[in-house]
Amino acid sequence: MLHKEPKISLIIATYQAGDLLQACLDSIQKQSYKNIEVVIVDGASTDATLSIIESNNALISTHISEPDNGIYDAMNKGIQLATGDFILFLGADDTLLVDLAQIAPLLCQSNTIYYGDVLFKQSGIRYDGEFGAYKLAVKNICHQAIFYPSGVFKNYSFELSYRLLADHALNIKLYGDKNFSFSYFSYIISRYNQTGLSASTIDSTYIAARMKLIYDNFSSLVYLYAKLRMLFAKYVLRKRQYATQ
Repeated sequence: MLHKEPKISLIIATYQAGDLLQACLDSIQKQSYKNIEVVIVDGASTDATLSIIESNNALISTHISEPDNGIYDAMNKGIQLATGDFILFLGADDTLLVDLAQIAPLLCQSNTIYYGDVLFKQSGIRYDGEFGAYKLAVKNICHQAIFYPSGVFKNYSFELSYRLLADHALNIKLYGDKNFSFSYFSYIISRYNQTGLSASTIDSTYIAARMKLIYDNFSSLVYLYAKLRMLFAKYVLRKRQYATQ
């Protein structure tokens, strides 16, 4: 059992985010909860990102700017810099919506991954409720809604071979790890930009590995369900392609 005011680390990965970062930082500045730290890991931006970081120096606990190997490399670097009991990852184009003073008292178990919902920035759709094994096998919890206990990262990190969906791979592994549990609360944590790279690009390495990840971490019934869903999706895609020929 953790104390009632756990320290929350907000890790923000940035690159060329000069026109986006200030709004993200403003949403953090408005927080009434004070036991937070802001960690920014920048990928050697050459636009206004660094000047924005400098102008918000009083809010930002730690920042680095250096070349990296993508967003998950930056997030792994942020984990190494963070000192909080729980970690929430934000993009430079995301904004916090929840008052962390409401969330902090709920973060009471060091082996529990707590999560809520996000609000899609463009469509205004709320995503996406409680996840069980069947749901997590076919779609992901948005990482801008997840409070990971820092102990998760003693044995886990984001795999850099998955360029866009390393967070889904991590969540599947954590769901299969009996040392951890997941707990949902019905709060909208952040406003999430749904038009980023992951919305328009396929992570072929993750797709190739996904069924084995499900097989290794879920029951045979969940695996069968995911397999049937995948086969049906391929069938529908082929049918559409045939219809357009």
